Amino acid sequence: MIAKLEQSSALLTDGDAKRVSHLLLVLPKAKTLDALPAVPFRDALDAGLLRRRKQFSELAKGPLAADLPHGALAAWVMLDPAQSAFEQQTAVRKGLQLLLAEKPEEIAIGVFGNSGQRRHAAELAVYAAWINGARLPQRKKKSDEKVLQRVRLHGHRERDAFATLRAQAAGNTLCRELTVLPPNELTPGAYRERVKKLAKKYGWEREEYDLRKLRKMGAGAFVAVAQGSAEDDAAIVHLRYRHKKAKKTVALVGKGICFDTGGHNLKTARYMHGMHEDMNGSAVALGILLAASEARLPVNLDCWMALAQNHLSPKAYKQNEVVTALNGTTIEIVHTDAEGRMVLSDTLTLAARAKPDLIVDFATLTGSMHVALGDRHSGIFATGGDLEKKAVAAGIASGERVCAFPLAEDYDTALESNIADVKQCTMEGEADHILAARFLKRFTDDRPWIHMDLSGSSCKGGLGAVATDVTGFGVAWGVELLKMALGRAR
Repeated sequence: MIAKLEQSSALLTDGDAKRVSHLLLVLPKAKTLDALPAVPFRDALDAGLLRRRKQFSELAKGPLAADLPHGALAAWVMLDPAQSAFEQQTAVRKGLQLLLAEKPEEIAIGVFGNSGQRRHAAELAVYAAWINGARLPQRKKKSDEKVLQRVRLHGHRERDAFATLRAQAAGNTLCRELTVLPPNELTPGAYRERVKKLAKKYGWEREEYDLRKLRKMGAGAFVAVAQGSAEDDAAIVHLRYRHKKAKKTVALVGKGICFDTGGHNLKTARYMHGMHEDMNGSAVALGILLAASEARLPVNLDCWMALAQNHLSPKAYKQNEVVTALNGTTIEIVHTDAEGRMVLSDTLTLAARAKPDLIVDFATLTGSMHVALGDRHSGIFATGGDLEKKAVAAGIASGERVCAFPLAEDYDTALESNIADVKQCTMEGEADHILAARFLKRFTDDRPWIHMDLSGSSCKGGLGAVATDVTGFGVAWGVELLKMALGRAR
């Protein structure tokens, strides 16, 4: 649920504040409180600063919360224009967390400064309130189901400015909702049913390539992974969004492994725990599709979701097998836990056959990317310097930071096979994030392509604007990239 937004161009006053119990006040950078005479509750702020032995300017380093005389809880945040979008999002999120910890059904947001500062602050604060006010699925016997129902914004009123942000918040929330679902609830079959309902709601064209069809087509890489499951419910799902004024078509491809045991190369318990989140890439692609649909972005989108599980069974694929992918490439299997690149290879082939202007794929693909970056950035690979620059710029603007890695051809020597066209991976695992990207590139038909390895899909304590461990990383970045492609970047 996305909270209802009510706006007023008038600045927040003491009288307005007395109608709500939780308030967020977002201030522009200033050395003293006297420089911002319109800010209410000055005595409460001064008292809070004095008690903590802080100067007013130190609000730029972290939020402050205090009780107001009428019993409400207020949090003050100061935005520093010298800071990055990520840092400003983090500041606003931390201020909101002080309020949302009490699970209010309504909050008031007051923004201050000149008109440009108020607009910027309003967009940051409202977006953070929307994504953090929603509750993600949980299965506790005693569960507090309260959600944020209303946001009252004071100091800025411009309805059109929030349409895309609201759509982006809905896409991020959908991505996180799907990702946290337990694996017994989000099987490939159950996932397909959820997507079917969403397609009907949003008017997307939908086509499913089930295992029977994929076997007949020769999609041996996808089938090799899916055949280890007891249920034949795996599929590649294709969704289409079309806009009458669209001049470009973008294909979004997502890895949707609903649970990953590692197959015959079985993961240990430590590394298998949390593998219900291995479908996050497909949820990112779906979240971008939903956001673009709700915002009515003038672009054509094809969303391709590779939905399967990587199970251990007598039917599961094994090391040293050679399988033939949909585009005819023969693949020597080296490690059954490198299943993501297998299901993506055939899915990328299908996406490339439609000849889109750009292919972007999302996957929680390699442990080596997590070793390289940790969980606060995600890694990207791009075909061409200009595309790489746009991908990095989208990360800077959206607050979802990405780091570009090399896609040099000479890495292919590590994937040379004596018995097939290519090895799936190496046993050594060195630079596996780069080798995985080089492997996937073989199935893009040399189309313009960006690959995102989602090392930032989960971060303890939240990331940027998002307070939950599961971050929905990639949705805001994807929306920003689409806007850049359409010449509508912020």
